[in-house]
Amino acid sequence: MGTIRAVCISAEKGTSKRDVGRAELVEQRGLKGDAHAGNGARQVSLLSLQKIEAFRATGADVEFGDFGENIVADGIDFASLPVGTKLHCGEVLMEITQIGKECHNRCAIFHRMGDCIMPREGVFAAVLQGGMIQTGDEIYVG
Repeated sequence: MGTIRAVCISAEKGTSKRDVGRAELVEQRGLKGDAHAGNGARQVSLLSLQKIEAFRATGADVEFGDFGENIVADGIDFASLPVGTKLHCGEVLMEITQIGKECHNRCAIFHRMGDCIMPREGVFAAVLQGGMIQTGDEIYVG
């Protein structure tokens, strides 16, 4: 079990997301108001707090949402879970659809730091059942 530490969205693609603290997940779409919401397999992006903290320990000055992640959670190593894993958060049900992603254009973090964790640590999920999520909510596998 883990705890949600940030819920992030961006109004436009190609910009960092910002922590809004609370958002609605829409079934088969993603986070309401997020520019990346859509019908594909990558409706929601998730990143483990521990991976962000380890990256910060290398000297990176990054905020929640800078990697393009929608959900940051403490206590779950998302990248270690196989595709098909179900994640529950209140009434919300998501299914992991992809681990990592190819970084075609080298994001701003890569240009600043020479590395970015999202391509290897970021996880993508589809929303099977929607609902509200917020910072402090429990999220669990199963």
